[in-house]
Amino acid sequence: MRLDKFLKVSRLIKRRTLAKEVSDQGRITVNGQTAKASTTVKAGDEMTIRFGQRSVTVRIERLQETSRKDEAAEMYTVVKEERISDQE
Repeated sequence: MRLDKFLKVSRLIKRRTLAKEVSDQGRITVNGQTAKASTTVKAGDEMTIRFGQRSVTVRIERLQETSRKDEAAEMYTVVKEERISDQE
């Protein structure tokens, strides 16, 4: 499944166009590699997404073409969530 579609179906990012923008900006990695919107993801992959001041790492548990709101959170497991400081 394409990365941008997984992000939308799993509701990690609400819209597919936004998921594409975030991945094109290099803010998503899959298994340690910077990922584009067209990157293929599969169950077992680890993905890190940077949202502003937060970084969220999730493990993909399963793929579905569509999901209801209550099923979406079952598609992934949050491995870690951390704040990113601007001090460099």
